Order: sequence, then structure tokens, then C-alpha cells
Amino acid sequence: MDLAATLKLAALAVAIEACLGYPQGVFRAIGHPVTWTGRLITLGDRCLNHEDRSLATRRALGFATLFLLLSLAGGGAYFFCFGLAGLDLPQPANLALTALIASSLIAQRSLDAHVLAVAEALAAGLESGRAAAAKIVGRDIARLNEAGVARAAIESLAENFSDGVVAPAFWLTLGGLPGGACYKAINTADSMIGHRTQRHAAFGFAAAKLDDLVNFCPARLSAFLVVIAAFFAPETSPQAAWRTMRRDARGHPSPNASWPEAAFAGALGLRLGGPRVYGEVKIDDAFIGSGKAPSHQDIRRALTLYRFACGIHWAALTLMALVIAQT
Repeated sequence: MDLAATLKLAALAVAIEACLGYPQGVFRAIGHPVTWTGRLITLGDRCLNHEDRSLATRRALGFATLFLLLSLAGGGAYFFCFGLAGLDLPQPANLALTALIASSLIAQRSLDAHVLAVAEALAAGLESGRAAAAKIVGRDIARLNEAGVARAAIESLAENFSDGVVAPAFWLTLGGLPGGACYKAINTADSMIGHRTQRHAAFGFAAAKLDDLVNFCPARLSAFLVVIAAFFAPETSPQAAWRTMRRDARGHPSPNASWPEAAFAGALGLRLGGPRVYGEVKIDDAFIGSGKAPSHQDIRRALTLYRFACGIHWAALTLMALVIAQT
């Protein structure tokens, strides 16, 4: 696969999503790749993940479900590219159409909007802040105070900068549209069934482990981009971001999310992480960073840092595409 071509694809897809997002009219008409994937995962979970089956059987069925999901996502993207190539369009038109489809795999604009909504709602009141946070995080938000809601929003921003922006672009670069589609399917499966709950610990085992693998490099790259962004964003410290990342990211229960979270925590002088509740399961995670508890103002500071990081990420993709195209 031509690296220059896939870098152009990734850079253009990121730019399109930043400018247009995913139009609501399109979403209302046909949904979104994540919603399509989600329906398939829900169907597999409902039909195959029966509690009267052994853990080994449920784990095997989880593997099979994930294999089928990847076959459909990657195969569908491959045949789209194959069919587009058969139209014999000019190369720029082919790239633009492929990038338009690939932009649906990126979530930087929607992530910004959802996290900003939490900041605005939390400034208006705790209950409205909780309601807005419930739309973007899976933890139990009913008993969270202002710091807890702000922490949840910033952690979601940090983690999804990796999962929703850097990682899809990374796999678009390595595998073209099929690579990006397969990544999105894995990440969606992990978010839905990759939890350490009684129901999903076995059935979601494959999704959780594969998600850890495909996010290994993007998570660390995301953290590095946040450190660079802290040189430019106001009221942030790249030195503290680097120091906190090196100290707190390793050994954390989350092998990947802790990297961008630690970079955000250090850059912003905040304390993130810590115990939380998902459903009925309490997760005793360690705290990340040694700063203050966050507030709604810190969500806005985090968004500023995020926007700089997104800009640097796009600039790096574009520069690499131009350099490799000239070699």
C-alpha cells in the first residue's frame, strides 16, 4: 500500500471532519458507521452471550462475533475502494470521495462539541452537568460532585483524543480505508462489551484485548502530541505534562488511556483518574497527576489544549504526506 497515498487520505479525512463533522441530515437518513456496528454487536450479544453457557464458550463466541464484525467492516471498506477504482475517476476525485467516507471514522469535531456541552451545563448547575456528562461517559454519574463531573469530561476528552482522532488516522495511514474501518469496529466493540462486568468479562474478552493492542501506539503518540501542544496552549506546562506522563502512565490498570490522560493532567495541573463506578462494578484506579481537582473552567482549558493538539496532529500528517510524496 502506498504510504504517501494513505497519509494524504488520513490528512484529508481529518480536515474534512474538522470542517464538516458528520452532518445531522445524513445521520438522520442513514445513521453512522458506529451505530451500524453497534447494532451488530448488540445482536451478537443478545443472541450468543447467554449466561447459562460456560465462560469458555462465551469467550469463543465473543471471538467469533468480533471476527465476523471485522470481516464485514474491513470487507465492506475494501469493496467500496475496489468499486471506486473501477469507475476510473481522476486520482484527486477518488481521494476526495474516499476521504469523505473515511472522515466518518474521525470524531474530533463531535468530541469537542460534546465536551463543551458538559462545561456549559456544569457552569449552569450540577444536575445539568451530570446529565450532559452521562452522554459521553459510561460511569455512574448520579453521585458525582462538580469535580467528579469535570474529571469525567476531561478524561473522556483525553482518551477519545486517542481513540477518536489519532488512532483512526493512524490506522487509515497503515491500512487505508479498510484499516480505519476495522479499527473503528474494534474500538466500538470494546466500548460496548469490553468491560470487566459479569456479563461481558468473557464475551468481550477478545474485543478488550484487541483494542488494547491496536491502541498501543496511538495512545502514546497522542500523549506526545499533547506535550507538544502544551508548548503553545495558554496556561499549560509541557514539562509537567512530560513528567506526569512518565511517572503515572505506566502501571495503570488502563494500558493506553492513562497516557493521554496523564499528559492532560500534567499539562493542566490537575488530578485525574481515581476510583469510579461502572454499572455495579467499582474500579479502584490510581489517581493521575498531583494537581488540583478540576472544575468547569478546567474543562474549557482542556478543550483549548485539545484543539492545539488536533491542529498539530493534522499538520504532522500533512507534512509527512508532502515529504514522502516528494521522495
